[in-house]
Amino acid sequence: MNAPTTAPEVSEDVRSRLAVVLDLDDMVEATRLAREMRPWFGVAKVGLELYSAVGPDVIAPLRDLGYDVFVDLKLHDIPTTVHKASKVLGALGASYVTMHAFGGRDMLRAGDQGLREGAEAADLPAPTSLAVTILTSDTGAPSHILGKRLTVAMEAGCGGVVCAASDLEEARTFAPAMVKAVPGIRLPGDDPNDQKRSATPGDAASAGADILVVGRTVTGADDRPAAAAAVAAAVAAA
Repeated sequence: MNAPTTAPEVSEDVRSRLAVVLDLDDMVEATRLAREMRPWFGVAKVGLELYSAVGPDVIAPLRDLGYDVFVDLKLHDIPTTVHKASKVLGALGASYVTMHAFGGRDMLRAGDQGLREGAEAADLPAPTSLAVTILTSDTGAPSHILGKRLTVAMEAGCGGVVCAASDLEEARTFAPAMVKAVPGIRLPGDDPNDQKRSATPGDAASAGADILVVGRTVTGADDRPAAAAAVAAAVAAA
């Protein structure tokens, strides 16, 4: 591990906008990575791989490291089921939880309500439900879909949306007050891999991203601290 002996100066404002993707199948390795990345990142994203390996017990250790925990399960089921699952995640301390906007207004509303109810019952700060609009790997979605899903998310009361950087202008028009989380962040010259609609951290931040979800461009880098510092510097300068 190439962690620096002293942490660089990164403002809390920048850290709170950066989510490190912990796409691992082992909690020990995920904790090591989270600890290494803490100087630059304030949010830790737990996706299907890590959640499948560890389950809900993944949340507390990351909170103990000082992270807001972004649980990216893209919930999509009947409203009652999504409500109950979200309520559990809220009670466990998740700060952000994703659910598919494709599931519709009633499902999103149920998920948002359950998430807030769980946090309130546990005397925790109010979390944010994030409606996933169109995956960054999807380049063939019809042009009307984004506006439709943004509207549904807003009407359901979700606190935010997940969208590609290229969708931010439309997202600001349809849902100006909602948190906008943007995955597919890549440093200039890096391979976008399967996230075809990627963006540099500077471009995403300048376009209005509130949270930049950063994975392989940092976690797969030969020098992770240097890559993390480059992302943070680009966001700070935007």
